[in-house]
Amino acid sequence: MKAFEWVSPGTFGEVIAALRPEAGADIDEAPRPIAGGQDLLTTMKDYITRPTRVVNLKTVRGLDQIESDGKGGLRLGALVTLTQLEENSTVLKAFPGLAEAAHSIAAPQIRNLGTVGGNLCQRPRCWYFRLEEVVCLKKGGSECYAATGENKYHAIFGGGPSYIVHPSDLAPMLLALGASVSITGADGKRTIGLDKFFTLPAEGNIRRENVLKNDEIITHIAVPASKFAAHSTYLKFKERDSLDFAMSSVAAAVAMGANKTISEARLVLGGVAPIPWRVPKAEASLIGKTLSDEVLRNAAAIALEGAKPLAKNAYKVPLTQTLVRRALAKAAGVTS
Repeated sequence: MKAFEWVSPGTFGEVIAALRPEAGADIDEAPRPIAGGQDLLTTMKDYITRPTRVVNLKTVRGLDQIESDGKGGLRLGALVTLTQLEENSTVLKAFPGLAEAAHSIAAPQIRNLGTVGGNLCQRPRCWYFRLEEVVCLKKGGSECYAATGENKYHAIFGGGPSYIVHPSDLAPMLLALGASVSITGADGKRTIGLDKFFTLPAEGNIRRENVLKNDEIITHIAVPASKFAAHSTYLKFKERDSLDFAMSSVAAAVAMGANKTISEARLVLGGVAPIPWRVPKAEASLIGKTLSDEVLRNAAAIALEGAKPLAKNAYKVPLTQTLVRRALAKAAGVTS
């Protein structure tokens, strides 16, 4: 690990000033914020990131609370831990899919430290990216080695020129729930929908996974009240029972109308694309329908339309279709 300066600011202004990079600094050497540090410290130990300064966010007040927005929605501080989220009584009752997503992450020790903001801002888990000696596209190189190499865990949607998958479990569920993020930086404050927060490799700076600038941080995540929040779920398939990332996952939420028909649906796939992958065409196929095996199979097939598997990850198509069927059935309270 490269030597770095440690800063513990007390205000947002001090945070932003400490995060401001030196002119001409490489993106991987720019100052970085730290909360739980579960991902940042790993990348630093592997010399993937080499920040000259690490800015401790835990000394800034007001970022570690789960609050009501007064309208049935939630306001989550970026430093809320995953354990807080999975155990909160309001989340468990009104946003069960969000509690399930938090519970699915790693092990209790990591969830006790890991934060909501940190989970959204994780770096890719691609083994080429994580190897210090490999200089791939995400690290300023000229090639995505996964494209023709070992790509068992890589993207089947939205890939190219890099084929990473986004590692966050909270992101698909928060996107399905219509969440937005509040950002504070040198240019002031802004709030954007989570659907605009993440970026595909072919868009913007390929060395980033989201729209945050070097001197910006997430401060809060807003989850609005909705007709489908209480009927939400998150299903995740992983190779190991614990401490593992999703090979594929599905966040589903539905609102039930008259005669148990679907009046509204949200469906977001995880582990299959560089961003949480919403499938609006599959959502639309459910509206006005009563869930049956045929309706579920049709929605699952539509959800995976356009998938472009690489040489070693075609299994993700039937796997994700199965998760889609099971997640929708669970969210709607029917058997499949």
